[in-house]
Amino acid sequence: MGKFSIFDQVKKEGRSILTEFESKKIIRQAGISIVETKLAKTQKEVVSLSQKMGFPVALKIASPDVIHKSDSGGVKLSVQSVAEVKKAYDEILKKVRKQYPRALLHGISVQKMVRPGTEVIVGTSKDPQFGPVIMFGLGGIFVELLKDVSFRVIPVERKDAQEMIKEIKGYPLLQGYRGKEPADISSLVNIILKLSRFIEENPGIKELELNPIFAYRNRAVAVDARIILEKD
Repeated sequence: MGKFSIFDQVKKEGRSILTEFESKKIIRQAGISIVETKLAKTQKEVVSLSQKMGFPVALKIASPDVIHKSDSGGVKLSVQSVAEVKKAYDEILKKVRKQYPRALLHGISVQKMVRPGTEVIVGTSKDPQFGPVIMFGLGGIFVELLKDVSFRVIPVERKDAQEMIKEIKGYPLLQGYRGKEPADISSLVNIILKLSRFIEENPGIKELELNPIFAYRNRAVAVDARIILEKD
């Protein structure tokens, strides 16, 4: 599976889907900027990590058995205080355990809330004919709503990545449409290139998605990550 021990552990447990926390750890090791995320096992640890990171924070259930975290009540955003953290922790566990009584729970991931930026997505999958492909487009809810994306076969060069970004209909948004903060295109290009290289080096990855990535004037940071491995 490559050099990442997390992959071996996931396979050992008989699963192919990494948790968000596991996925983020891999993405960071791949050299891609991603929002700081820590895993807590207890309410006390969640409180401690939240205080160290500084409010507001986001709390999310960490479980390989809970894929749609928001739909199951497993996500609390913009938590503002210790009291809110304790309440959110109890509510997340109560709702998730009710909906997924047999789910394996790794704990609660704590992440720093970051300033919203222009949302984009970069993802990879395996096409039956062409093999590994990489996708770029507007992220967040716009992915399913507008389906404004571009594709290339991996590996890609810098010119390919630049063309992918310019091809989408929403490109004017990235340039700073109507006074909106422009996106750092060079940072987005680098994310595409790093992800392309990462997939080349780790052929056991079936799907990978960074959505959303918040693009700012001088940087871009991934907020959420998802990795699915090939089944043996």
